[in-house]
Amino acid sequence: MNQKNGKNSLGLDSCFEDLDNPIELFKKWFAKAEKTEINDPNAVAVATSNRDNQPNVRMVLLKGLSERGFVFYTNFNSKKGSELKQNLKASMCFHWKSLRRQIRVIGSVEEVTKKEADDYYNSRPYKNRIGAWASSQSQTLDRRTTFLNKIKEFEKKYPNENNVPRPQHWSGWRVIPDEIEFWVDGDGRIHERLNYIKKNGKWEKELLYP
Repeated sequence: MNQKNGKNSLGLDSCFEDLDNPIELFKKWFAKAEKTEINDPNAVAVATSNRDNQPNVRMVLLKGLSERGFVFYTNFNSKKGSELKQNLKASMCFHWKSLRRQIRVIGSVEEVTKKEADDYYNSRPYKNRIGAWASSQSQTLDRRTTFLNKIKEFEKKYPNENNVPRPQHWSGWRVIPDEIEFWVDGDGRIHERLNYIKKNGKWEKELLYP
């Protein structure tokens, strides 16, 4: 690694390091965010698009990370689930205000395996698992009590906290990255941006103007 005067070999701040694999750099930045963010360092904005090319964005929680990609879980009948089934592409943006850093991810999506979904679902608190059954996510709700009553119904149906099956409509999406960009805030909006692009199965780096 070539780092002098707090800079890496590309002239960027040393926090960018000199790594060929962006997943490794993500892990380092995420580990730091876990120490500095007050709430949910794994919160990430996920953008999808429907058949009419209307973008749609919302916050979710990152629940899995591997060389393959970034995993979050949801109701597959929700708006984001329906849009991803129509258009298997998504983008993500992590923003850590405490660090003045962000990471953007662009790529395609795939459904996680049933084992991955089961393992994560069964690790969730009881009320979260019941909520997955009771919530018709993104559908119109006439009044709050309707939802609360459905929760009670499923609590009666599945009283054993250790035996709540995963709904077939509830699973995870994995965003398989084609690009991962790392951004650091700079004085006078002279930000620093390092972008990784996957070409022919290998990651290549490029600097971007702020």
